[in-house]
Amino acid sequence: MASLIDPLITFVSTHLALAYLTLFLAALLEAVPVIGSVIPGSTIIFALSALVPGGELELQWVFAAAIAGALLGDGSAFWLGHRQQQEIISSWPLSSYPRVVAQSEAFFRRRGPLAVFFARFVPPIRAFVPIIAGALGMKPPTFFAVNIPAVLLWAPAHILPGVLAVSAVHRYAGLAPHGRLAKHYWILAVMIGALVIWLVSRVMGRRRDAADPGLQPDQGKP
Repeated sequence: MASLIDPLITFVSTHLALAYLTLFLAALLEAVPVIGSVIPGSTIIFALSALVPGGELELQWVFAAAIAGALLGDGSAFWLGHRQQQEIISSWPLSSYPRVVAQSEAFFRRRGPLAVFFARFVPPIRAFVPIIAGALGMKPPTFFAVNIPAVLLWAPAHILPGVLAVSAVHRYAGLAPHGRLAKHYWILAVMIGALVIWLVSRVMGRRRDAADPGLQPDQGKP
């Protein structure tokens, strides 16, 4: 993760014309089934938000890029599932990830429309629930009525913490927003935060699996 984020921040800092495109693609790819479970889109968005306090990026356009990417990614995945129906669940590449697909399907069946809302904040099922919702017959108006508010809340939740954290470091620690020391501290903080979130999600996922026998692999069956 560090080998990806640190060079990315350095590159974007010197090629600001690509910054908003990077934010858009990070949000878009994070919503793509399978790809979204391995692309650290939220971490990239969180890290790039550090460029706002120093004036390199404008907050309104950061929001716009992230929201547009997330809406396009979720919407495209939903429409693909809606067109292909349940056939897509058993097709490649979803067939290569039966465990996450089963978790996402169980989550959707248990929560209904609210699953679309909550999944936006829960990796890795964030990349699977929209297509599952479409495949299982969720109506488009219902999906977008839930998905759009979720994205509008998800974007500030991922962008504002970085903006506020760097602003606080600048104001109270006396470090320039993008001075070398501040930037390295910020990259380290992002890495540690991403690791903590990953560990917590793993622990919660294992507890959820243990509590739900339906998600356990069948034993003794051919």
